[in-house]
Amino acid sequence: MSEGFAKKVANTQVWKAIFRHGPPNNARNRAAVVAGNVFLHLHPIKLKKSGVQLGYTWCMGGLTFFVFLALTVTGVLLMFYYRPTAEYAFTDIIGLREHVPLGIMRELHRWGAHLMVITVWIHMFRVFMTGSYKPPREFNWGVGVVLLILTMLLSFTGYLLPWDQLAIWAITVGSNMAKATPFAGHGGPGAALAKIGDFVMVSDKNDVRFQLLGGRFVGEAALLRFYILHCVFIPLVVAILIAVHFWRVRKDGGISAPL
Repeated sequence: MSEGFAKKVANTQVWKAIFRHGPPNNARNRAAVVAGNVFLHLHPIKLKKSGVQLGYTWCMGGLTFFVFLALTVTGVLLMFYYRPTAEYAFTDIIGLREHVPLGIMRELHRWGAHLMVITVWIHMFRVFMTGSYKPPREFNWGVGVVLLILTMLLSFTGYLLPWDQLAIWAITVGSNMAKATPFAGHGGPGAALAKIGDFVMVSDKNDVRFQLLGGRFVGEAALLRFYILHCVFIPLVVAILIAVHFWRVRKDGGISAPL
């Protein structure tokens, strides 16, 4: 019964969209594994001319990747001068603008972040309108949706780093929305059910908002957490998923051509 169920799962469109070959247990599958390597075969061998026309692609995917690279470079440069503490964060932002050579890099990073959010949304809109999410590209569409969410999270976590009144209150309002998370926020639906006897499993001391901020209020713990998320964790995940995204474009036959 288990083998029959496994075969049924392996024959579904979802499974075939993720895994394109079997395990490397024979010469054919070993060759398929090498051919599917993201480092050896990142770009397709050939492209359809109609699929790379500017009027069709709008070049939003490539532009988004370029902006991400620019944000990575400027972000690394900003890390040399910025200190994620309540005492120095705001003064470091002022210093970046007034005293650091090429202080424009902070503005490049800020406006580049806005541009990346815009280009990702336009790219997703173009992919949807041209039907490029349909089989066999549905898995890559899912990767793109995750990248869209991570882009928004990058923008959200970076908003707190200037440590001014606008940033602090914006994050306070935004993080308060986490209290309404179903079953994981103490103010959300299902929170009252998450308890064993007198023991409350979800409260304002351990829910999603508390874990996000490292406390009940926006303070230095939240600043440090947002700094790590913004500068290390989320960018690494985004970089990996971008590589997978490009690779799947190649494996799915290149950029989809106009219908």
